[in-house]
Amino acid sequence: MSDVANDPRDRGGAGTPLLDVRGLVKHFGGKGGLFGKPSGVVRAVDGVDFSVAKGETLGIVGESGCGKSTTARLVMQIIKPDAGDILFDGEKVGSAALDLKAFRRQVQMVFQDSYASLNPRLTVEDTVAFGPRIHGASASASIAKAHDLLHRVGLEPRRFAGRYPHEISGGQRQRVNIARALSLDPRLLILDEAVSALDKSVEAQVLNLLLDLKRDFGLTYMFITHDLNVVRFMSDRIMVMYLGKVAEVGPSEPIFEKPGHPYTAALLSSMPSMDPDNLTEEAPLTGDPPNPIDPPSGCRFHPRCRMASALCSHAEPDLAEASPQHLAACHLVDPQSGHPRLAAA
Repeated sequence: MSDVANDPRDRGGAGTPLLDVRGLVKHFGGKGGLFGKPSGVVRAVDGVDFSVAKGETLGIVGESGCGKSTTARLVMQIIKPDAGDILFDGEKVGSAALDLKAFRRQVQMVFQDSYASLNPRLTVEDTVAFGPRIHGASASASIAKAHDLLHRVGLEPRRFAGRYPHEISGGQRQRVNIARALSLDPRLLILDEAVSALDKSVEAQVLNLLLDLKRDFGLTYMFITHDLNVVRFMSDRIMVMYLGKVAEVGPSEPIFEKPGHPYTAALLSSMPSMDPDNLTEEAPLTGDPPNPIDPPSGCRFHPRCRMASALCSHAEPDLAEASPQHLAACHLVDPQSGHPRLAAA
């Protein structure tokens, strides 16, 4: 499985996204709270649309609480969405054509906490061999596959196969998690802050490993992170989330060179620079994100936006084209929105 284009499991062809998410919604709470009092609804994911093409890496960024990890768990079907459709290679997930068992063989996830993700009672070898064994492979075939995958992720089986999670380092544990995720020959790998708990030297090694595995196994990635340097290094396209909504989505370089949404621009300006002539003299973004139980009307970013007008406080912007294949949910991008800054220009 070295070439996405030649994958025998490809049903829809290169023009069909591997993953297509439409109108995804997940609200938490809203039922009985403490002493039977009604609790507010947390709008964790509130109408999210995106797609991931075959063979690409979609980076998902945003502040803590923006909904990026919840989106990943909804896609993986760890939690059930309140609304929306998830299509995998043109088939609806959960339908007769693609039940959850078949879907989960083709989509795997690597989590942030490398230790909590592993069973402390299983050796490294047993951890990686567990999936194939459960899905019907013989014990010998499962062990052979585990050894091959451990070798591919840089863990020599003779040294590491018999060890337990507490006997290896954090970076090595994350390599085990990656090998386990690959054991069922997935097409899509969801990486949820998979390198954020590692020190920088180990992080660089794991990122390069992920790029090699993507090439060798013909993988597609959803890469969730808060580190903008990492997402630029890894991603073909980037999706920026804010308070449960998509603020901007498009190819990596256009977003970094000319962001279409003020929130994205603020995130990028907060990146540290080694250039003494490019010092940050004032905070690019102030205040905390609003309460997701009671999000602002109109554009959810308008209370923190320096370019906000009265229009932004009551009219929610749609995703509009900032440049080819580059969309931003901002009235300043839409020439017909009536934003006063557009008239002044």
